[in-house]
Amino acid sequence: MKRTHIVILVLVAVAVCVIVSMFGDFSTYETFSSAAKEPGKQYHVIGFLEKDKTMEYDPVKDPNHFSFYVKDKAGEVSKVIFNGAKPTDIEKSEQIVMTGYIDNGTFKCSKIQMKCPSKYKKDQVALGNAG
Repeated sequence: MKRTHIVILVLVAVAVCVIVSMFGDFSTYETFSSAAKEPGKQYHVIGFLEKDKTMEYDPVKDPNHFSFYVKDKAGEVSKVIFNGAKPTDIEKSEQIVMTGYIDNGTFKCSKIQMKCPSKYKKDQVALGNAG
């Protein structure tokens, strides 16, 4: 093997190691109860906004405090506190993906991603008359 081939092989191996270490935290979605087993550890929790429970956001009092309730995939409802502004149209979201940790029974959220209804879903069926 030529010396250049060996150098290229080593560089490719190093690049693969760097990529794997950057994306090595392939975390899965958890529930509130599984996140409560290790308070303080960051988890991704996916759930649905509980629209019948109160949402608290007062931008005059504290623009970086938004609290609301979410039901996770297992059906457990938990209070969520987000240290940021209330996301626009959170009420319209189908699902909410949150990154955070459990602290005293409350999910402290540092990041929110909303999954909104697809505009490509067929909500209506066109009816026509034959003939």
